[in-house]
Amino acid sequence: MTAESSAPAPVPAPGSERPAALTAGAAITALEGAALVVVGVWDMVSSLSGDSKQLVLNEFGGLVIVLLGVLPLLAARALLKGRRWGRSPAVLTNSICLPVAYYMWQSGGTMVAVGTAIGLSGLVGIGALLTPKSTAALYAPHEG
Repeated sequence: MTAESSAPAPVPAPGSERPAALTAGAAITALEGAALVVVGVWDMVSSLSGDSKQLVLNEFGGLVIVLLGVLPLLAARALLKGRRWGRSPAVLTNSICLPVAYYMWQSGGTMVAVGTAIGLSGLVGIGALLTPKSTAALYAPHEG
């Protein structure tokens, strides 16, 4: 046995070989973040046509929702770059989808379909981000 054959193979950088599950989890998280941003902007714009007493409160609420949507977008971007810090906020975002889906499902009507879609996206996102391949890609030892 020579030194060349006994040396371990170089480990790829965390972002170079991204598993499909990690990409799917990042895409779902980005979709949820974008939905929050759209809802926040819609809340701010729609409040302009309403009662002037509630204008400031609605504008502030919309801004908060937009800011809440920025974190999942940043987390999805970090996951796509192979940065492990992005997984915690992404899993948290997907976990929050579950109680939201439950209360939408309890409302009845067309909210049942929307709640089901939100709940399924949350479950698929959590599952994709916590698979062993995703964990190995994010927490693999690398040089440097």
